[in-house]
Amino acid sequence: MSDRLPPLTALRAFEAAARHMSFAMAASELNVTPAALSFQIKSLEDHLGTPVFRRLNRAVELTEAGRALAPGTRESFQTLNAAWRATRRLVNDQTLLVTAGPAFTAKWLAPRFYEFARAHSEIDLRFSATLRALDFTRDEVDVAIRFGLDKPEPGLWSHPLEPEWVTPVMTPELAERYPTPESLRDAVLIHDDSIAFLKPLADWNAWFRMMQIDIDTTHGPRFTGADHAVDAAMVGAGVTLGRRALVVKDIHEGRLVAPYDRAIRLQGRFRFICRAGAENRPHIAAFREWILAEIAKTTSVTQSLDLTPIEDIPE
Repeated sequence: MSDRLPPLTALRAFEAAARHMSFAMAASELNVTPAALSFQIKSLEDHLGTPVFRRLNRAVELTEAGRALAPGTRESFQTLNAAWRATRRLVNDQTLLVTAGPAFTAKWLAPRFYEFARAHSEIDLRFSATLRALDFTRDEVDVAIRFGLDKPEPGLWSHPLEPEWVTPVMTPELAERYPTPESLRDAVLIHDDSIAFLKPLADWNAWFRMMQIDIDTTHGPRFTGADHAVDAAMVGAGVTLGRRALVVKDIHEGRLVAPYDRAIRLQGRFRFICRAGAENRPHIAAFREWILAEIAKTTSVTQSLDLTPIEDIPE
């Protein structure tokens, strides 16, 4: 028996058949006939000198040799597929896949991306709005915009974006009704529970403690999505603690008002993340520079606020 590997097509046929435990399903996946797949597996068995499957009535099962071979072939093809996808992404500068949370996608990327598309018509921009941590290789992601603490991650390049804060925001009409922080006793307080994982918690209780005002904050609607809380404030349903990235454009353009000039600076912030070594690829660098330029357009909003770090607010 030779130590030389059998043809790749024979190993591929075996891997698919062992994964599905069905010649018919494996043939369908590989877009070949069952007869052609059976021939490839027979050639592998001839090369090995022993069967890898027992052919049963309407079923197959692995032999001892097949069970020994299956894990290694499965892992090898997964590694090969990952390497192939990574290499394809490396030579593709026309498509940019960006993943971000649903709220950031809805409130930051969606209202602005047409400017990038107009300036870079050669780049096909695609978005994946999810909180699930996507794999840069397996999911073919180019850029991730993620909120959290600044922690180095092996194999990734990260650029922190503007410091994040929260402050009460409302429509201009409601701002006239509630001219002072104390007047919020009569307001509907909209709660954003999307950052409840951060400790210390930057919620209405923390903001009123910072202002040294005693107000009951147990009332008002609660949202698990920050964009939904902002949407409720936008239609005048109440007042919410708006997060910088999600409300700064609306404040800058007058749709929302931050009337009290006091904000809580969060410990977490959004970061621009890509694979280490990919940060200077033309389409990724262009997208990063565009994001930084867009942030710079609204820095006057942050400069108008007095920011207090959340860790400096007494319990």
